[in-house]
Amino acid sequence: MSSNNSNTALATHVLGGASTNFATKIFLIALGVALIAISSKFKVPLWPNPTPVTMQTLVIFSLSAAYGSRLAVVTLLAYMVTGALGMPVFTGTPEKGIGLLYMAGPTAGYLAGFVVMAAITGWAADKGWSKNPFKLGSAMLVGEIIMLLMGALWMGYLFGSDKIIAWGVGPFIVTDLIKLAIAACIVPAVWGLLKKK
Repeated sequence: MSSNNSNTALATHVLGGASTNFATKIFLIALGVALIAISSKFKVPLWPNPTPVTMQTLVIFSLSAAYGSRLAVVTLLAYMVTGALGMPVFTGTPEKGIGLLYMAGPTAGYLAGFVVMAAITGWAADKGWSKNPFKLGSAMLVGEIIMLLMGALWMGYLFGSDKIIAWGVGPFIVTDLIKLAIAACIVPAVWGLLKKK
């Protein structure tokens, strides 16, 4: 592998010149939005916590590691705009409302944190860290901590400071670390397969 592409995201490496094509970028963004939306519907309720466990973090981590920072952030912003426009792409939609009203609810901090998480993971991919599960995992962990902190603080604002740990962080630590570990291995594994070819 040449030094010119040693620090590129997986999608850029695989697609080459096509990754700079506008239509290709639109396709990747649409694919990302669809995958995040689908992953939001795989949920495990944590009653009385209003925020369930979903597969979103796994998908967002994996996409961000494959896309790089710019495309990952644009994809997450497109996901937010799609939801804000009333499409049922979020975990609790449409049963718990749609659009901006839903976005201002209990999951608002996590939704904003997803964008930060994607930016950090994508930045790591841009630096070439997506070839190493430990480097990639460390960047993901930073993004995870920030996302959980943002979600927990918003949860505390809505429901009281006693819910910051009880509802905002505690229920998600183990499951999110498992998803983080899986995501940190997926893209490096693909890089490994490409290197063998």
